[in-house]
Amino acid sequence: MPAQLTPFGAALAGALGGCFSNAAIYPLDTAKTRLQAFHNQKGHSKISLLKVLKQILREEGFSGYYRGFWATMLNTFSQQYAYFFFYSLVRGSYIRRLSAKLPKGSRAPTLSTAAELLLSALAGGLAQIFTIPVSVIATRQQIGSSLDKAKRRRDAESAFDSVSTPESSDIESASESGKVPYDDSFIGVAKEIVAEEGVGGLWLGIQPGLVLTANPAITYGCYERVKSALLLAQEKATGKVDTKLSTWMTFSIGAISKTLATIVTYPYIMAKIRIQARSADADEYKTTREEKPRPYHSHHERTHHIGALTLLHRVFLQEGIVGWYQGMSAQILKGVINQALLFLLKEQFEHWALAIMVILYRLRRKS
Repeated sequence: MPAQLTPFGAALAGALGGCFSNAAIYPLDTAKTRLQAFHNQKGHSKISLLKVLKQILREEGFSGYYRGFWATMLNTFSQQYAYFFFYSLVRGSYIRRLSAKLPKGSRAPTLSTAAELLLSALAGGLAQIFTIPVSVIATRQQIGSSLDKAKRRRDAESAFDSVSTPESSDIESASESGKVPYDDSFIGVAKEIVAEEGVGGLWLGIQPGLVLTANPAITYGCYERVKSALLLAQEKATGKVDTKLSTWMTFSIGAISKTLATIVTYPYIMAKIRIQARSADADEYKTTREEKPRPYHSHHERTHHIGALTLLHRVFLQEGIVGWYQGMSAQILKGVINQALLFLLKEQFEHWALAIMVILYRLRRKS
């Protein structure tokens, strides 16, 4: 019977913690995604996180905050486990290759920090490839779609009067032609994506997603730099050597490091969301003056999906560098709260994971 967490148990604890923390602040996540997906039009005031939250409640009710909830939970859980699986796979393979060059009976080599970060990024990239379809579906569900044209007019006159909505004319034309209401279920959204984009549409945003695997390395580098600076300042102030930081100071450094990493990589975070939400495609049609395709028909017979670099260049021309960081405050707020919840409840998640492992062990013994 397991008395302590195995590596897979640790992954389970991380997955449970990620699901719990995301569930606790999910309304914020939904509003954040909409802020990132929609861009401000010229001549309009900036839209705020609070306005988006009020807009969702007024137009969609409390349930609007939880669009794509189960898809997001599935994505969080599967990505955590996929990451751990591939990390164990690539790390084990790399250590075996290094050990093969050593004399028999030698201890396994200790990996450098750089090697660990590179392996972590590789594992994150592989996890992205296998789990991003769920992420694309969850993003589409969070954005939502309305078949009520009058409601869209109210949206334009209220909090969303400063943003452009992806695929709005497509959805309105579907409503006018008397088609069935929009199916925003997990399977319904998946079918829509495949019908309009092909199977490859389930992997929209994979390129910026792979770039974002560098985020943990940037976070770790910032963490070590800030930690070293604070320890040096503490040693000078107290005159003591080998001083240690308090628990909350460690958490604060982690939050600062995550914030700095978010600032560095945020343009790609925004680009990934817009590509997945297809607001980038809506802008493309507007720029090229191409006629928008009908719902549930191929959307790229004569055009290609816009890339992250092209999208960022277009945003820069339209809105300047500020446009690259729309919704960043919501992203940082979510990240800090998320980290705080994981930090405070880490031991509880480990207890739950251990209890699940014990139950599975007993069931296996009985069978």
